[in-house]
Amino acid sequence: MTKLFSLARIFGLMLMVYSVTYLLPILTALIFRDGTAKLFIADMMVTFGLGGGLWIVTQDHERELKAKEGFLLVVLAWTGMAALSTLPLLGYLKDLSFTDAYFETMSGLSTTGATVLPELDKLPPAINLWRHELHWLGGMGIIVLAVAIMPILGVGGRQMCMAETPGPIKHRKLTPRITETAKNLWLVYAGITFACILALKLAGMDWFDAICHAFSTMGLGGFSTHDLSIGYYDSPAIEGVLIIFMLIAGMNFSTHFLALRGRSLHPYRLDIEAKPFLLLTLGSCLGIAYYLQYQGIYPDFWQALRYASFNVVSIATDCGFASVDYNHWPIFAPLWMLFLSCITACTGSTGGGIKMMRTLILVKQSQTQMTLLTHPTTMNPLKLGKAVIPPSILLSVLGFIFVYFMSVVLLTLLLIISGMDFVSSLSAIISCINNVGPALETVGPFKNFSSLNDFQTWICSLAMFLGRIEIFTALIIFTPTFWRK
Repeated sequence: MTKLFSLARIFGLMLMVYSVTYLLPILTALIFRDGTAKLFIADMMVTFGLGGGLWIVTQDHERELKAKEGFLLVVLAWTGMAALSTLPLLGYLKDLSFTDAYFETMSGLSTTGATVLPELDKLPPAINLWRHELHWLGGMGIIVLAVAIMPILGVGGRQMCMAETPGPIKHRKLTPRITETAKNLWLVYAGITFACILALKLAGMDWFDAICHAFSTMGLGGFSTHDLSIGYYDSPAIEGVLIIFMLIAGMNFSTHFLALRGRSLHPYRLDIEAKPFLLLTLGSCLGIAYYLQYQGIYPDFWQALRYASFNVVSIATDCGFASVDYNHWPIFAPLWMLFLSCITACTGSTGGGIKMMRTLILVKQSQTQMTLLTHPTTMNPLKLGKAVIPPSILLSVLGFIFVYFMSVVLLTLLLIISGMDFVSSLSAIISCINNVGPALETVGPFKNFSSLNDFQTWICSLAMFLGRIEIFTALIIFTPTFWRK
């Protein structure tokens, strides 16, 4: 019981901090006079009041957060904050159910970008900005944000970051203290976001759309202020800017930090994932462009390259913007894009999926196994670059891949049982668990998820949640060993 009170105390502190995020939509509502300011003020007071209440009644239970409790707090934070974030949507959209509102906010915080809301162009600016702000907050992780500005968490901060951050970045110290690391990562994240806003404004967006789409881009989320997504602008300049920043967001932010601190590109050359990430993504752009021209979808290569490049980069990095309805492309192209969404994003980026680091480890292990088949006595340690990969990491990667694919299979079967067709079911789950957004067929890029029934909506919400916290963080709390002393 004491552990639960301690978790409630920290969660209360996090809610009080989270309530501050309502200030931006409140300011937007006042500037545009869209009539939602009172709604956001009330919701901010509810969130702050709930957090303050939890903090006050648990004052006698302050203690260090242990590693196991970090996992539990991460699950509580992502699910609880997504639930509280529904308040503005439920307050303004009277016909919206809690199921759909939760799907929308989970999609925002998990940086998925799938939506159930029609007529996005007609939403009040403050509501639209709130959706995009959820992307921005979820991108680097609301947990890391809390640790960065609440040193009162002390040692417990590292346990939360270890539970929330993916892959090898967990063990990569950029600065001696976790709080300083979190602050530095957020400064880099905010700085690149500001640069993206300016670039989008120069490319032709107005200030409001530039801010919203920069939030989506850096979070690799994919929400847009328009039903036609980036296709609304039909602008090669805007698409070019977004391609650059999606690629930046798809790379490890610790590498960006080290490069900026040292004012050198050398960290990118040392980053094991950067080169294969860029080669695979940009190579796929060229390949899909040639394929689309060959299939007669576009009359010339340069037009095919324009649309292929934007949409391939968007899906491969797990962002989810769309400039055309690639549902109408030959099926190989969108399927290849969904495949890329599984493996391409780098560790420590705001993207989802298996991540490039795990992909490289599996490729190296496959090469090692083939060598051992022909030369059984060869001593050939598994290496990435100059680093030897210990067996514990390899086993961890293999375990994750197994659980990942089992989750995809089981969740897809649940959607099929509920009445969805196979392609829509499989692509929806892959899209949600990779935090991509648009899928294929009935949930394609120029459609949305509003056609799903409540059961299907909750299955997709679960997939988004599992993908954002990398599955194990959620599943581990259901194991008997987790609850043993």
